[in-house]
Amino acid sequence: MAVEVRIPTILRTFTGGEKAVKGQGSTLHQVIDDLETRHPGIRERLVESDNLRRFVNVYVNDEDVRFTGGLGSPTADGDVVVVLPAVAGG
Repeated sequence: MAVEVRIPTILRTFTGGEKAVKGQGSTLHQVIDDLETRHPGIRERLVESDNLRRFVNVYVNDEDVRFTGGLGSPTADGDVVVVLPAVAGG
């Protein structure tokens, strides 16, 4: 099952500059683990202590995963995962 993962500019150093990559898995956690096998280092930028990092927002088909199960959020063939780093400033 292939999921498209859209990568923000700040993390494209891990994907060789690719804006979108394919991932495999039936949960977000499995998709991120699959990405790690081909793009080492990306998992650490997304996950901390088995939870999504506080300032990383992830959406599966436009649904914020913080409200759909976090890393356990289900994914299916053809889903689109969008990773957005939080922006703050004043």
